[in-house]
Amino acid sequence: MKPEFLHQSCIYGSDAEFLAMAVPFVREGLRRGEPVLVTTTSANLELLHDVMGAEANKIDYAESAYFGRRPPQRTTAIHRYWSRHQPTTSTGAVRILAEPVWTGRSRREVAAWKHMEAALNVVLADTRIWMICPYDTRLVGADIIENARRTHPECVVGCRAEPSAQFMAPEEFTRPRTSPQPMENAAGLFRFNGDLTAVRRYVLKKAAALLSEDAAAMFGVAIGEAITYMVDQGVDRAVVWVRPAAGRVVCTLRSDQPLDNVHPFVGYRPPDLRERPGDGLWLTNQICEWLDISSDASGCTIELAMPGRGAEEIRHTESNRLAFGT
Repeated sequence: MKPEFLHQSCIYGSDAEFLAMAVPFVREGLRRGEPVLVTTTSANLELLHDVMGAEANKIDYAESAYFGRRPPQRTTAIHRYWSRHQPTTSTGAVRILAEPVWTGRSRREVAAWKHMEAALNVVLADTRIWMICPYDTRLVGADIIENARRTHPECVVGCRAEPSAQFMAPEEFTRPRTSPQPMENAAGLFRFNGDLTAVRRYVLKKAAALLSEDAAAMFGVAIGEAITYMVDQGVDRAVVWVRPAAGRVVCTLRSDQPLDNVHPFVGYRPPDLRERPGDGLWLTNQICEWLDISSDASGCTIELAMPGRGAEEIRHTESNRLAFGT
């Protein structure tokens, strides 16, 4: 059966409009024997559960805030749901209603989630997932709504789907709009000329004062994967720059050699060890808070970041507070 990923948005402004889309979508999936996952706000989960009645327990539920904290983790969770459940249905299709969380995010985080919505059109293209992404106009701004129209080929209103006139090719939507940060006068640069072990030593030394021991080790792994990716893409020399920046530890890898073959969604799809090893940057994307890649005739840049020691401590304290109800 030919793969056919169907990616739709639903722009709604009331509980009734949400249910007018969600209930038919879920009920038809259950009637056809297709696995159905709903990941949205806790309020919407309660609404849908109450309306579905006896069928409510046939649905898989996940609150959006915990279904992939960052876009690479969300994409991996979606793909894994497909991989696990697709063999259980005769139609070969899986239905997912997936509402991102937009409130309380930084400008960079919002940009990353927009990038993910475009990426799904490419990363999941060989699946038979039917996905609807709801956008609540009571909670999100006009800019996010406009981007929903650009990243989803179709928009759903109730049971009716219409093509989005504003839809953009994913590669065009994610085309870099800024130039990489200059590094010529940066302090503490390390020059990579083929020795991966030396790069890891440099990274661990620089990160030791900025991260916990475990986080520094993971950062070293992530950067090692990124360097290996560059080497595999034909790059054999680069400048490595590790420094603190706005509560994070950032590493920039810059070479005057362009990457041989790079697409804007590298690092999003988990490797399938039975069929292919992946694109080489999935692990880096899982470890790091962000991963940016650019390449043109002047060379290539890979930049990645981890939360600094202070952010780690705050997150650990907050996790303990929630766990013990204090």
